[in-house]
Amino acid sequence: MEKYINRIAFQSVNLNRYYSSLTYKNKKLLDIISPGIVTGNDLFKLYNYAKTNGFAIPAVNCTSSSTVNAVLEAAREMKAPIIIQFSNGGSAFYAGKGLNNKNQEASITGAVSGALHVRQIAKSYGIPVIIHSDHCARKLLPWMEGMLKADEDYYKVHGEPLFSSHMFDLSEEKKEDNIKTCISYFKRMAKMNQFIEMEIGITGGEEDGVDNTSAENNSLYTQPEDIWDVYREFSKVSPFFTIAAAFGNVHGVYKPGNVVLRPDLLGRHQEYVKKKIGSKIKNPVSFVFHGGSGSTKNEIQTALQNGIVKMNIDTDTQWAYWSGVHKFYNNKKDYLQGQIGNPEGNDKPNKKYYDPRSWLREGEKSMIERVKEACKNLNNVNVL
Repeated sequence: MEKYINRIAFQSVNLNRYYSSLTYKNKKLLDIISPGIVTGNDLFKLYNYAKTNGFAIPAVNCTSSSTVNAVLEAAREMKAPIIIQFSNGGSAFYAGKGLNNKNQEASITGAVSGALHVRQIAKSYGIPVIIHSDHCARKLLPWMEGMLKADEDYYKVHGEPLFSSHMFDLSEEKKEDNIKTCISYFKRMAKMNQFIEMEIGITGGEEDGVDNTSAENNSLYTQPEDIWDVYREFSKVSPFFTIAAAFGNVHGVYKPGNVVLRPDLLGRHQEYVKKKIGSKIKNPVSFVFHGGSGSTKNEIQTALQNGIVKMNIDTDTQWAYWSGVHKFYNNKKDYLQGQIGNPEGNDKPNKKYYDPRSWLREGEKSMIERVKEACKNLNNVNVL
């Protein structure tokens, strides 16, 4: 066992040397990586730049080109990198609810379509963009298979995968089975220099068909030994991985006091791994913050201090989009009761009000403001 741990420690030393060779001091992010889609070594640099400079990147679930464009516009205004992510259900919606999702075909088509859309326009926004898939449980592995096939096909032509990274959520299973399954896919992904995100410990609540509302309370808090087991096994394959550790996280919104978040526990996990590998780096593990909607600024800042590089946000941006549309309707409802006829006259047309471009844009604008708020909370501002 000692010889085994020494091998992991040796790999970590080499990794630490690589960290040290990345001179981040007095540099902006675009001095290190280029605008557009970020994958492989550049994504590795981006996450470590974020940890070094005390910020994390919002990962926003998107379900349409409209929501994608809103997120990119917000990030451009913040002069910041951003993560666009597609869930299984969101991918099926992107493809069109009229399509049959037998064998995950609609979800595969929608995810690939969304990723291609992001790739087509990301560079025009002048910011680094990560394309990510969210929460793949075991029952959804055919969806993952389809996305990886698209990644491999794209890699053959372009030398990089279509998606920057994928997330596996096997947290309800035994730890050993969780790690074993993730590793089997990670070996395949590593051939394309692709990142993997895995969840260890359960994020409570319900989101996009993944229902953990009945999870036991103790399962909402990952233990340091679990983090080490993941770090040790994944490091044998590639350094391109992030860990979504549970520290009381819950999807959705909740009343204050109903959820006890302990982002300070991430610091304990970092110390445990540091001792195991003999690292001098403050935060050797790149953590992901799930269930970010509704979190307090203090909780977010504590998580940032302890090495999160990514925070998921979905519920709050969904509400923001709807809120913009709702306000537009309330303000213009007298112009939205028919195609012709409004307070200005019975023969006056209302096309410019019911045109989807009018009210969808209002949804985008309010979503933009919520994404900008997330960037500010995560110190992800003016880093380019």
